[in-house]
Amino acid sequence: MRLLALIWALVLVTVSASAAPVRIKDLVEFDGVRGNDLIGYGLVVGLNGTGDGLRNAPFTEEIMANILERLGVNVAGEEFRPQNVAAVIVTASLPPFARAGGQIDVTVSAIGDADSLLGGTLVMTPLTAADGEIYAVAQGSVLAGGAAAAGDAAQVVQGVPTAGVVPAGARVEREIDFRLADLSRIRLALRSPDFTTAARIEAAINADFGRSVAQMLDSGTVSLDIGRTNAPSPAHALAQLENIEVEPQTRARVVVDQRSGTIVMGQDVRISRVAVAQGNLTLRIEDTPMVVQPNPFAEGETVIVPRGRAEIDEEPGIQLAELPSGANLSEVVAGLNALGVSPRDMIDILHSIRAAGALHAEFVVR
Repeated sequence: MRLLALIWALVLVTVSASAAPVRIKDLVEFDGVRGNDLIGYGLVVGLNGTGDGLRNAPFTEEIMANILERLGVNVAGEEFRPQNVAAVIVTASLPPFARAGGQIDVTVSAIGDADSLLGGTLVMTPLTAADGEIYAVAQGSVLAGGAAAAGDAAQVVQGVPTAGVVPAGARVEREIDFRLADLSRIRLALRSPDFTTAARIEAAINADFGRSVAQMLDSGTVSLDIGRTNAPSPAHALAQLENIEVEPQTRARVVVDQRSGTIVMGQDVRISRVAVAQGNLTLRIEDTPMVVQPNPFAEGETVIVPRGRAEIDEEPGIQLAELPSGANLSEVVAGLNALGVSPRDMIDILHSIRAAGALHAEFVVR
């Protein structure tokens, strides 16, 4: 309990402090300045007998035959069953303003029944975007995490050896047609839409440039008139405003993770006057059958007589506690922690307080 109290005390010190100013670049996304997802279908070779079983993955045999035919090797009608190849899906993200000749990381994931991609090499794989055009080509050694070992009667796997990465494994062949210099107006999209935060961003930008250059359109969008900034280019204007600091405002929110027992509460969470009581009820049933046998040389047969015991134990549990009206985060956690409430029990208590209409915050369960 002392360790739990110390953990909650650290959480209170961190969360209850006043919100610090945050740079605009950490709060918004610039309209048009975004990455693009790429995908490809390729082949990993050089595996140590851990590749696809071609009988269960015929698509691996098909792509391998196509690659060999492009290299001048005719395998039509031939039967080959190598175990050192695996069909994979290759994914990557083309960053904004990526230029031809640049290199990006790619992720390789097996789609067949390969056991591991350790030590494999990705063969030249075209990567296409949503428009069907090829924007990059990937090739290189696969760095797979984890390990796998198997014997005659046991098998152990650590991590995920059927997925890996190829650092700087794709070379950009085509650029995205986006000209930032031609824009006269750009929109700032808030990652967490909020009217108060958007209004503060608008005011901070106008104050920094000394004129009305920004306008809040809604809770998630602020429009910037680049022509009124007197900046040499849109890039210079964005470079100036992205380091402006703003104190963001967020909704009161409680986020709980029932699997790990994690609870995160914002500093604006408020609770109305409410009483909390919790106890534990344990039902115990024990079966102790008894074997009854006839006396020696007597007629009869052995029978099993069922015997059992059922008990209900109600532990004292947590005493009745009353939380004052308008209690903030520190008062709520301190009050529940003083009662000896575990994190998982606290999740149930917070859920019940919300059901009673006393928790004034958004309740998110993951």
